[in-house]
Amino acid sequence: MTCKEIIKVLEANWPLEYALDWDNVGLLVGREEKKVSRIYVTLDVTDDVLEQAQAWGADMIVSHHPLIFSAVKQINGSTFLGRRILKLAAGDIAYYAMHTNFDVMGMAQLNQASLKLRDASVLMVTCREANREEGIGRIGLLPEVMTLGRFAEYVKDKLHLPQVLVYGDQDSVIRLAAISGGSGKSAVKPAVAAGAQVLVTGDIDYHTGIDAVAEGLAVVDAGHYGTEAVFIPYMTEQLQKLFPELEVCGADIVPPFGAV
Repeated sequence: MTCKEIIKVLEANWPLEYALDWDNVGLLVGREEKKVSRIYVTLDVTDDVLEQAQAWGADMIVSHHPLIFSAVKQINGSTFLGRRILKLAAGDIAYYAMHTNFDVMGMAQLNQASLKLRDASVLMVTCREANREEGIGRIGLLPEVMTLGRFAEYVKDKLHLPQVLVYGDQDSVIRLAAISGGSGKSAVKPAVAAGAQVLVTGDIDYHTGIDAVAEGLAVVDAGHYGTEAVFIPYMTEQLQKLFPELEVCGADIVPPFGAV
C-alpha cells in the first residue's frame, strides 16, 4: 500500500478541514508514492521515538503533535529539528501529523469517555455543520457528585496518572466538569462561561490556576502528556482496523519527565 492511499483513508476519517488555521497537519516529510507495510504511532517525534521506529523497521510514522510547526528556514545537522528531518528523509520514512483535526474529531470524544461524562456538549466550538457542532474539549455531568479531592483521584485513576495538580478547595462539591486535552489555558474562559465547576487539562501556569479559582472554576492539571497519551493506543487500534494488511506499532507510553 502506498503512503498516498493511507493518507486518503486517514483524511476521510479525520479531515484536515477540522484543523485550526494556525496548525500544521498532514504529510510533513516523505513521498506520497512510498510503499508502506509498517506504521509507527506516537504522540511526539522525539529522538528516542525515531530510533525505536527505525529499529522496528517503520516505513511511516503517524504522530499527534507536528514535528514541524513554525517555518523552517534551514534543514541541517546543527539543530535537533534539522537532524530529525534529515533522519526521516535519509531513512525514507513518511511522516504524517494529525493534530487539531484529531483534537476535534477524536481527542475530545476520548477525553469525554475517559471521565464518563454524561449529557456532554462541545466546550469550544470550532465549526458548525447543519445542526451539528464540533470543536475542542467537552463539558458534561459526572457519573456521580463528588468532592474536588475525590475527583482528582478519579482523574488519576481514569487517565492512569501517578499525580495531578489541583487548584481549588478540595472539599468543594463537583458535578459539572469540563475537559480539554493538551495545553488548556485557552479553555479556562469557555469553561467558566459554560458554568463548569472544574476543568481538567494540562499546562496550567500558576497565575492562570489561581485566577480560575477566583472565577469559581477549580482546575485539575493532569498534564499535556497525561491528557493526550490516549492517542497512541487509540490510533494504533484504529489503524490496525483500517489497514489489516499492515503492521502497526504504538510507542510506549512514557511521560517525558519525572517527579523527585
